[in-house]
Amino acid sequence: MGEQTARVRLVRTPDGQRLDIPPGFMLGGDEAILTAKDGRLVVEPVARSSLLSVLAGLDDLDEDWPEIDDAAPGDVLL
Repeated sequence: MGEQTARVRLVRTPDGQRLDIPPGFMLGGDEAILTAKDGRLVVEPVARSSLLSVLAGLDDLDEDWPEIDDAAPGDVLL
């Protein structure tokens, strides 16, 4: 992927400063990591965790589950 460049306007707000990201530069999601590196600001999208990684991080359940009668399904008329 090639490097893109765009000139943007910085806007001061009571809470800090913001910049408007042009459509060709928009990030997915609704969170990003902002890093100051060598006099530059680097904005990186926060990667969503995959379902498998979330499940792998969960503790095992220590529950006694009741037995469930698994009866054969009845006839189905189509």
